Amino acid sequence: MSDPVKSSEPKPRADWKRLLGLARPEVPTLVVATLALAAGSAGTLVFPKGIEIFVEAIQRPDGRDVLDESILAAMALFLFIGIAGFLRAWLFTLAGERVVARLRRQLYANVIRQEVGFFDAQRTGELLNRLSADTGLLQNSVTVNVSMALRFSLQALGSLVLLFYSSWRLTALMLAVVPFVAIGAVVFMRVVRTISKQTQDALAAATTVAEETLGNIRTVRSFAREELEVERYGARVDESFALGRRLALTYGTFQGAMGFAAFSAIAIVLWYGGGLVIDGVMKDAELISFMLYTVFLAMGLAGVSGLLGDFNRAIGASERVFDLLDRAPGVVTNGGKRPENLRGHVTFEAVDFSYPTRPDAPVLRAVDLELEPGRVLALVGASGGGKSTVAALIARLYDPDAGRIRLDGVDLRDLDTRWLREQIGAVAQEPVLFASSIADNIRYGRLDATQAEIEAAARAANADTFVRAFPEGYDTLVGERGVRLSGGQKQRIAIARALLKDPRILVLDEATSALDSESEHLVQEALERLMRGRTVLVIAHRLSTVRDADRVVVIEGGKVAEMGTHDELVARDGVYRRLVERQFAVA
Repeated sequence: MSDPVKSSEPKPRADWKRLLGLARPEVPTLVVATLALAAGSAGTLVFPKGIEIFVEAIQRPDGRDVLDESILAAMALFLFIGIAGFLRAWLFTLAGERVVARLRRQLYANVIRQEVGFFDAQRTGELLNRLSADTGLLQNSVTVNVSMALRFSLQALGSLVLLFYSSWRLTALMLAVVPFVAIGAVVFMRVVRTISKQTQDALAAATTVAEETLGNIRTVRSFAREELEVERYGARVDESFALGRRLALTYGTFQGAMGFAAFSAIAIVLWYGGGLVIDGVMKDAELISFMLYTVFLAMGLAGVSGLLGDFNRAIGASERVFDLLDRAPGVVTNGGKRPENLRGHVTFEAVDFSYPTRPDAPVLRAVDLELEPGRVLALVGASGGGKSTVAALIARLYDPDAGRIRLDGVDLRDLDTRWLREQIGAVAQEPVLFASSIADNIRYGRLDATQAEIEAAARAANADTFVRAFPEGYDTLVGERGVRLSGGQKQRIAIARALLKDPRILVLDEATSALDSESEHLVQEALERLMRGRTVLVIAHRLSTVRDADRVVVIEGGKVAEMGTHDELVARDGVYRRLVERQFAVA
């Protein structure tokens, strides 16, 4: 199995070619938008020449007629520019929305397919930040900001050509500041790219703290740790703010320097151009037109420089997005064998296992187990001994480091993992429900189930009575993680979900340990219905729940310490007997 923390694959390179490649499916829309952009930019560049004609017209005896014609032509030009601007903005923005929607779907699909070990090593808040903030940065950068960059570039290039056409001497004088601007832009881009990446990482850390705190708000409340969590979140925000302050200082310095260079160039042009007008080399209308083109050139260059920060932030964000987008799951969920007539015979053969995030801490060592069809195997032992790990390995949430796990004689790694998990049902000590209706939570076991089948499963799980007591019945919303239901009610919903799934293999992980006696009786009754005719693995601390198991296995220190029936193990002077005596002494 691949390491979920450090992949052996080369880290994807985030460059402009790949970043802009995200917009490839939108090429037809972007082509039309670019044509509209070019048309609008061309119309804008006509405007200064129109001002030159206007100034010359008002100095002529028949200037009134020319003035009227000029204004009408200007209004027609402005309408043309407005229509082109509408098409450009609408189509580029629309393309951007499509790009980010498609990217988020692809990114989420790849993240959710990763092996469980990947999520052991990742913080949920960081992943959410990649899906929201980072993809949002890419949205504008590959469409809207590209549109603006093209518009500013065309404006600057067109203005430069017309400036040379008007007066090459003035233009050459003005361009003397360009080398300084170019050097400043390169330095600015490098600095902003580094700071932007650090800022996004700091924001992800803050999002992680907020997600963790809000997701465990009842624990925060019960320990009165609101101020502590505010300080934790504030510390992360302060880190982000410190980086943002550096970015603001860098941006302000660059903009100030560029502004000084631009206005200095204009002042020099005015001084030299004014001299040319005085000497009769240039007309005053031509100087006005030249100055307008100079302003257009300055605006274009300023616009491009202003977008450099956004583009560099996008490059930083794309590194993280592509890293997730390109990551191959350590456990492939599709492909492999799908045996017919499944019996549900599971065997562990000398299995060693340690979690990928703790490779130096073995959890299971040379474990041999056998789960027989139609029989109940109970795992007992101290917390941390590896009981729940056995259940995780059966569902192939992880692969063993050594040894094999077989289902009906076939290695789990040779089976279709999605099919395998469809054959396994689980009821945990703290079942997780989704923030939807009771019916939707039960239907999660089998998506094509009818309402009648959902209600039948609820009756078999002793849940139908309390569900119908709610005003909305099966449409009752359970709240986030089922917080609007009691522990016993959540357990029975989880059992109904497992019944509807009709699995061949059933895993019960401390399914009744946290319940009161009345809830435990109802849940236990439902579990007995669920267990009939299936291969069952029961994990329990309370030994009273495993008395009737066909076989009991004691796990100690990651190894099988004892194995036998309850009565056989009690008769021995071993680990199981001491566990029983300790529980009775506590009782």
